[in-house]
Amino acid sequence: MGRETVGEFRRIPFRDQVSTVAEDLRSLFWKEDARVVANSFGSYLFLHAQAQMKPYIGKVLLLSPIVGGFSDESSMRTFLPPQPKRLLELVQSNVYPVPLHCEIHVGSEDWQSIPDNVTQLGGLMGLNVTVVPGAGHTLGKDYVGALLDDWLHR
Repeated sequence: MGRETVGEFRRIPFRDQVSTVAEDLRSLFWKEDARVVANSFGSYLFLHAQAQMKPYIGKVLLLSPIVGGFSDESSMRTFLPPQPKRLLELVQSNVYPVPLHCEIHVGSEDWQSIPDNVTQLGGLMGLNVTVVPGAGHTLGKDYVGALLDDWLHR
């Protein structure tokens, strides 16, 4: 099962997207053998949903997670997601309910996920963050394929 941030789901307000993801986790995937894979803004939604729950008990894999706002001076592109500082504030206040089994992968050249920001947030949460050398926001089929093969069998 999955959700995409397109179509009808994309048109609902951010707080409702987060609530929907939280309800999916509680009602469909609240078991130790559950697996959650989230990519980019989907990771941002997962992290915000996690803030509303007890620490998630299944395994979580976050790929190229958005963890706040970003900009790229060379392309003049910027993105400011809803509540861009909330995750960091919750983690710094020691009130964020960190998932029990979570790992994060981000490309060293990812201007959207910003490896330093992801590494900082993951470190504050006590989570393993892997920075993939030379990779951008799209980590690549070869890397992700091998990662999933390993992660699903651990």
